[in-house]
Amino acid sequence: MKLYKLLIFSLLAILSSCTGQEKTNASRPSPIVIKNFKAVALAPDFDTTLVSQYIRSIFQDSKGNLWFGTIGEGVVRYDEKTLTYFSNPEGFYSNSVFAINEDKNGKLWFGTDQGVYKYDGKTFRNYNEKDGLNHVDISRKSILIDKSGTIWVGTHKGVYRYDPNIDEKGGQSFSLFRSLPTSINIAGIMEDKAGNIWFASSNNGVYRYDGETITHIAEKELLGENYAGGIAQDKAGNIWFTMKNGICKYDPKAELTTGGSAFTEYTTKDGLGGTEFWGIIIEDSGIIWVTARGSTTRFDPSLNKTDPKAFTVFTPADGINCCVQSMYQDKAGNMWWGAGSGLYRFDGKRFYQVKQNGPW
Repeated sequence: MKLYKLLIFSLLAILSSCTGQEKTNASRPSPIVIKNFKAVALAPDFDTTLVSQYIRSIFQDSKGNLWFGTIGEGVVRYDEKTLTYFSNPEGFYSNSVFAINEDKNGKLWFGTDQGVYKYDGKTFRNYNEKDGLNHVDISRKSILIDKSGTIWVGTHKGVYRYDPNIDEKGGQSFSLFRSLPTSINIAGIMEDKAGNIWFASSNNGVYRYDGETITHIAEKELLGENYAGGIAQDKAGNIWFTMKNGICKYDPKAELTTGGSAFTEYTTKDGLGGTEFWGIIIEDSGIIWVTARGSTTRFDPSLNKTDPKAFTVFTPADGINCCVQSMYQDKAGNMWWGAGSGLYRFDGKRFYQVKQNGPW
């Protein structure tokens, strides 16, 4: 009988450990906070216990460190032991960080309102007008390092590429990518599985570059009319975009195989929540998250859109701030959200806020 009870207890323990998407790690100690500067441009009632009030970009580097791009407090690194705020003393003079990426040599690149910064682990270097960036206000999700190692940077007026050879010689290392219109306001850059580079704009649809030619995809009304980098690819190869009134799936095979439309649109009529759709991310599991003013929607595309379980809308009543504008999935599969009132995680049912002391 004792052995029977022990087996039942063990089974229940195993089952309980497997439920839910993500659980709070309450045992992880609070990190040491290192901040040697005074934040600027924050609201008068700013909660100083937050990682930051406005988090506009999230990234995990090859060493496992998490980086958070903020508005008003520069860039923040979390390495489980410390929460380090980088700013003026380290040579990082920008307070607003909209894009983060890492090159094949382990150097980190930050897109800011003061141009691009490169971090080699010790010092920051700033690239601006003198380096060929005629526009230094970098867009969200608009630093791409493609499979060949080329660095692409999207701005509010055109796209630029970085040349390390010219940089070594002291020349203007950024040059305008003239195959695209200089008038476009970039809202996201992505490389698909086939190596095509996609540019989502907030004012003129979407562009695809295959290494030789540019294809302008603007047949769908309001396609790409977003400003938070709404572009992603699923495992089947479909490209998803945010639109002004919802999201759109683009299937490049559809026109070839069926002769029909390559676009499938999803709006609030189908179950999406909110207005002014901003961002989209696809989890490794295939689940799609869509952010908008007023809510965040979890969408399971494996279900028919008429299925009531296909769309789950989360509002501030579910713990999430109404204005989410950055999303990220780390290497462990955890989902992170940056909003207008700090950093958030998800426990499978509700969102919870992550402050400087956790729960991480």
